[in-house]
Amino acid sequence: MPDLSQIVKAYDVRGVVPDQWDESLSELFGAAFARVTGADAIVVGHDMRPSSPGLARAFARGAASLGVDVTEIGLCSTDQLYFASGYLGLPGAMFTASHNPARYNGIKMCRAGAAPIGQDTGLADIRALVEEWAGTGAPEPAAESGTITQRDVLADYAAHLRTLVDLTAIRPLKVVVDAGNGMGGHTVPTVFEGLPLELDALYFELDGTFPNHEANPLDPKNIVDLQARVRETGADIGLAFDGDADRCFVVDERGEPVSPSAVTALVAARELAKHPGGTVIHNCITSWSVPEVVKENGGSPVRTRVGHSFIKAEMARTGAIFGGEHSAHYYFRDFWNADTGMLAALHVLAALGGQKGPLSDLVGQYDRYAASGEINSTVDDQTGRMEAVKAAYEGREGAELDELDGLTVTTADWWFNLRPSNTEPLLRLNVEARDTETAAGVRDEVLSIVRA
Repeated sequence: MPDLSQIVKAYDVRGVVPDQWDESLSELFGAAFARVTGADAIVVGHDMRPSSPGLARAFARGAASLGVDVTEIGLCSTDQLYFASGYLGLPGAMFTASHNPARYNGIKMCRAGAAPIGQDTGLADIRALVEEWAGTGAPEPAAESGTITQRDVLADYAAHLRTLVDLTAIRPLKVVVDAGNGMGGHTVPTVFEGLPLELDALYFELDGTFPNHEANPLDPKNIVDLQARVRETGADIGLAFDGDADRCFVVDERGEPVSPSAVTALVAARELAKHPGGTVIHNCITSWSVPEVVKENGGSPVRTRVGHSFIKAEMARTGAIFGGEHSAHYYFRDFWNADTGMLAALHVLAALGGQKGPLSDLVGQYDRYAASGEINSTVDDQTGRMEAVKAAYEGREGAELDELDGLTVTTADWWFNLRPSNTEPLLRLNVEARDTETAAGVRDEVLSIVRA
């Protein structure tokens, strides 16, 4: 029997194909997904990885064997699958391993209306059924199989996004986009079509072997080509999408990265102009600038744990209009509370094109503090090292501690968050301060304890 503990994660399925999972297992996942959601119909999409079409079709067969009708939307970004789930009112499954290397693949699943499925909301039940059936044979098929039909929703997806952000009256912009051979190469041309944008396309050829660089813009080495092209061509802005194009990273006209916290603050201000007094969600390691900007624009900031399941749950609970994370995931009430990097990108383009100054000036008002970025330390004893850091700061004058997600220590001039990875023997440190020297000092002090 396959060891599903290796591939069923907190929020999705992910592992090496065919070593850890294959099409026969995907078929069982399709049947289990149909059983757990109890749906009469589902929607399935996939990215450009070599293994994705076969895995997606096997999943569709599994669901159809239990009498469920399947709509296949084919090649799509993850947020395009979320759109289809919301637009069609169907549970959905997206075959992608996001930014992971080519040999990986996975499934991101949601209920109708793009409501997330995680361990506590159906994924554990799906795993249990797959384990049962893998040991005893496939489930009993329905008396009548469901249908499998194809539908292209790319144009509908683009049209919906463009109802949410008006770019028709902006000044012309020169935009470099690095799709990293991922699904941004599929979605960007349709979304940008007819807008006053001169598109300079980098690595738009769909290729799940990622021949140019990893489709993970969070790693600085993967945006070097984008930065160089922006500088060479005098572009107004650069955008980089990850493999499944649900995250978007921004560089300014100088080729300098714009922090996702600054993007979160900018988009929050724009959403609050549309929805006065709204709630905005931010995780516990976004910049101080995010809740400040939300309050300055008449909104209510709500702090939550890192991770899309927590953000989406809090958005549903509070009716929040928008949510942002340091990892460049951006969530919108107008997009079924799901994350879409494309919609965030359109907001940045609209803001930039609606005024005369460069992007660096525009985001400067939202980039107010010095930050360390996320620093990972490999440790043998996560709990012990966390306790040592906590002990060092407990009782320190002017310091407040909370354990919403890992350990956060806050003073008037700086804060840091230290939290364990769920999947690796790592501790992740983020520091922010009012100036660079203070941030470096706090960073070094915490790391000296973590790495002792």
